[in-house]
Amino acid sequence: MDKIKKVLIANRGEIALRIIRTLKEMDIKTVAIYSEVDKDSLHVQFADEAVCVGKDEVSSTYLNIPNIISAALLTKSDAIHPGYGFLSENYKFAEICRSHDIIFIGPSSENIRDMGDKIKAKEIAKKLNVPIIPSTDAIRDINEAKKFIQQYGLPVIIKAAGGGGGRGMRIIQNLNELEQKFIQATNEAKNFFGNPDVYIEKLITNPKHIEVQIIGDKKRPYHLYERDCTVQRRQQKIIEEANSLIPEKIRQSILNDALKIAEYINYYSAGTIEFLLDRHGNFYFIEMNTRIQVEHPATEMITNTDIVKLQLLVANDYNLDEFNLDSIKVDGYAIELRIYAEDSIKLAPSIGTITKAYFPNFTNVRVDTAVINGYNITQFYDNMIAKLIVKGKNRNDAIKRVNIYLDQIIIEGVKTNIQFLKKIINDQNYIDYKYNTLTVDNMLKQVVNV
Repeated sequence: MDKIKKVLIANRGEIALRIIRTLKEMDIKTVAIYSEVDKDSLHVQFADEAVCVGKDEVSSTYLNIPNIISAALLTKSDAIHPGYGFLSENYKFAEICRSHDIIFIGPSSENIRDMGDKIKAKEIAKKLNVPIIPSTDAIRDINEAKKFIQQYGLPVIIKAAGGGGGRGMRIIQNLNELEQKFIQATNEAKNFFGNPDVYIEKLITNPKHIEVQIIGDKKRPYHLYERDCTVQRRQQKIIEEANSLIPEKIRQSILNDALKIAEYINYYSAGTIEFLLDRHGNFYFIEMNTRIQVEHPATEMITNTDIVKLQLLVANDYNLDEFNLDSIKVDGYAIELRIYAEDSIKLAPSIGTITKAYFPNFTNVRVDTAVINGYNITQFYDNMIAKLIVKGKNRNDAIKRVNIYLDQIIIEGVKTNIQFLKKIINDQNYIDYKYNTLTVDNMLKQVVNV
């Protein structure tokens, strides 16, 4: 008999709605949490129950562990799904859930802790003979950074040891900028992750960022192929593709190494194992994200799976043998684009009220959004309006369909990055799959005129 009858979603916006949809399909009761700012949001309206956990700031609402646990106990929720961001990679939160007999829908707290520490994760990869990029251990002394640069040369990248998402990350092209950027990175790492430790890594220039979607039960992990996540803005992804056009021999090697890591750590639930692929065909493990990703719908589109449903089945102690995940074949090619309320030139959020929002209904197109007419983009939370996922027969077909769809979206009341996205996907380097890692800074110089 299933243990999970009611799930509290410890998140907001489109991912909360996406999780609610699967829970309802599985006849599982849903509980939303919300801030006072979000009291009229769709995830609050569509859940079976809703509990206010604070006023506005993230720290006092969606990161407020005592209030979230209290909400779960008050509503007699059996489990908590953290979505992505917020508390999804907080191993202490996972432990607290379990100490209150609440099922955490995700991997073990040990996996979250160990793989969330990028240095420890690299040590595991190295032990398994999975290629890694030369890097230091955690450091707080700039002299250690200088020694590494003397040995491996420039450019290098500073990264937060205890976090991700582009925070605590700085690229060093010139020794003159090392001291200032080292201080910036350590301060940012401390502010965002509570840990000032950083490490230095040799920078792989113009790589492709390939990540493998993992879903495991408590017997073994499976892969659902890879995604190409190499159009980024300030180290944060804005266009992702599933799967990719990398050579088949390299693909199989990356998939095998990803499974090798997941098997070694006895990983279950959803996660991604990420690699950089250089222009010479060499690939390197960089990190693991122990949660569902923002871009998981692109994988769902080409594998005809529901990753959230698989997470729930694993949390309910089901084995995934019956789903024949080993025999899944890729069906088509999907591109996911993140539509933001922003001024693309200034790279600043566009705060305000969306007075009109229209997303047409196309075959093989999915729009994950919580935005409706009257929705407020505030300074308190992420400014993403929607995720657009388009599937085509192949990559060129998907690009063509993206162009058609972007022309028919209507968003009024705030500025958006839609024109910027159109510029990217119509850039010849992108069309020819020669773009490698495109940062927004480069793209703005190359193709944006908005």
